[in-house]
Amino acid sequence: MNTSFWNELSKPFLVLAPMADVTDVAFRRVIAKYGKPDVLWTEFVSADGLAFAPEEGRKKLLKDLEYSEGERPIVAQLFTSNPKTMEEASLLCAELGFDGVDINMGCPDRSIEKQGAGAAHIKDPEHAKEIIYAAKQGAKTIPVSVKTRLGYNKDELDTWLPKLFEAAPAAVTIHARTRKEMSKVPARWERVRHAVELRDELAPGVLILGNGDAVDIEDARTKVSESGADGAMLGRAIFGNPWLFSEHVPTLREKLEVMVEHTKLFEELLPHKNFAIMKKHYKAYVSGFDGAAELRARLMESADADEIAEVVEGFLAKN
Repeated sequence: MNTSFWNELSKPFLVLAPMADVTDVAFRRVIAKYGKPDVLWTEFVSADGLAFAPEEGRKKLLKDLEYSEGERPIVAQLFTSNPKTMEEASLLCAELGFDGVDINMGCPDRSIEKQGAGAAHIKDPEHAKEIIYAAKQGAKTIPVSVKTRLGYNKDELDTWLPKLFEAAPAAVTIHARTRKEMSKVPARWERVRHAVELRDELAPGVLILGNGDAVDIEDARTKVSESGADGAMLGRAIFGNPWLFSEHVPTLREKLEVMVEHTKLFEELLPHKNFAIMKKHYKAYVSGFDGAAELRARLMESADADEIAEVVEGFLAKN
């Protein structure tokens, strides 16, 4: 088992969750500049797409695997149910210089599950092990980790997690809900504690991260302390707050100026993506202050980074 950068982290470590259409290269670059976590992940990328997509589609997927040196350690997250494409994609990630590969075994999206990937892996633990082995074969010198859930329709931690341990991933992130529960119930961090107990008994070398409902850094540290996990993964708390991991409280001007910076990076680095993706970020950046609703409405009507900058400059000039 190659643990590489994982064993160099000071515990407890706090990392940022991979989130589709959120943790793209533009937002990660902003986060790395203003409040870098201990580890960053890419958005999840289809290993099958990297292997089989036409050249134009493959180029877009490779854009999802772009990163800057300031983001290290940076982990590429992949999904597939095909061991061969997982091996090939993991080799590619190693060649691209990633610090690690992570396998998505928790995504509840039906289109992903129809491919036998994401949370569907929980229903076939033996095949899930094959996918981990294939990733390790391809990744060679960089560590392979897994992100998953407590179970599929019910809590299966006592049978599911030991199967993952048999394949010896470097780390396992436990989203403390089942696939059926999605994010509709509170995350059960006592089950993360149980995951740690199973790890201590069966696979002492594997790191355990907890995920779910950590609202800020203080809350994450508390959850890690109470569960005994090696670290925590935060997701939704990053929306509108690239300073999350630095615990800096920005002024309104700082927040809006960084929002403009984020927008310009999105336009520069991801010209093929729909500008509407940025608009869900505006909902988070622009809230909780006088005039927020009016400003947000104007931003939603804007079509590019120049318009966004103009609207923000006008607002700040008056406030």
